Amino acid sequence: MMRSKEIRDRLREIDEYILDQYKATHPEKKRDWRTYEQQLVHRVKTAIKNLEPLIDEATKNILVVRDTGRPPQLSIKQKLTLLLMKELFDKSNRSMASMLAAFSLLNGIDVSYKTLERLYSDPEVEIALHNLHILILKKKGVQTSNAAGDGTGYSLSVAKHYGTEVTKRKDKAKENPPTEGKKFVYSFKLLDLESWLYIAYGVGFRSEKQAFDSAMEMLKTVEVALRSVRLDRYYSCSAYVERFGNINVYVIPKKNATLKGSWEWKRTMFDFVENTVPYLEEYYQRNHSESGFSADKRWFGWKIEQKREDRIEVAIACGNLWHNLFNMYR
Repeated sequence: MMRSKEIRDRLREIDEYILDQYKATHPEKKRDWRTYEQQLVHRVKTAIKNLEPLIDEATKNILVVRDTGRPPQLSIKQKLTLLLMKELFDKSNRSMASMLAAFSLLNGIDVSYKTLERLYSDPEVEIALHNLHILILKKKGVQTSNAAGDGTGYSLSVAKHYGTEVTKRKDKAKENPPTEGKKFVYSFKLLDLESWLYIAYGVGFRSEKQAFDSAMEMLKTVEVALRSVRLDRYYSCSAYVERFGNINVYVIPKKNATLKGSWEWKRTMFDFVENTVPYLEEYYQRNHSESGFSADKRWFGWKIEQKREDRIEVAIACGNLWHNLFNMYR
């Protein structure tokens, strides 16, 4: 019968020699940057080329009934296209409106920056965004998934950079202190390791845990069954592991970890102690999540420009959709 002491002994052995041995036998693969950039350019061009038929399919069954009021200036297709393009170009509402005015002779769209701003809180757009997310997963054939889950933060203020705060405050940066107001918004994302698509994501304004809970709710709405999941140390406790039920969960336990908790937690700790090297091989695939976050922030930046919570959520959803579109054609 395994005891809690064996978990702590294994953690000490990992620090003393197992991790060094693991790194020696699992060297990090070097990226061919020239090939990578060529592939990235091809994926971006292909994604944009195929965007219109995907949007057509995602919006074709959305029916809005209006009894009164002025007819909308833009169709749902135009709204979704405009919003995604704005996030891709990383332009302010005023800058994007000016660009549209310049190109209005070509595209027939000329709207004010206020119209663009309202797209972030348009319920039709939210429905279309969700439909497009589901459509991409289906087109890619993602029905079951070996996933990696991780959280990140986006700054709501130029004065606060999330990466710097994490370095200074460690796990304390994963929550907004109630006395300081919102400095960051948190996002938790589940990444499918085979396709590199986000299968579910959530946003939290108080903490990363809130974002995790939101992502778990979204997971219920997508037709993807998890086979396994890898989580960072922040989620290394029984309460998080048992949320995934009867699948393999890979976490590195904290230094004070015990066997107390659910059956799912006990099973995970037994696997960690008895099959340490194969367990680490599975766990370290979680690094792909960090690579995905890094790529996303290089494209879309580390700061969210929107102020209202509902609009912040839509801005993050647009970035996640572009991530999926770029990786749909890997």
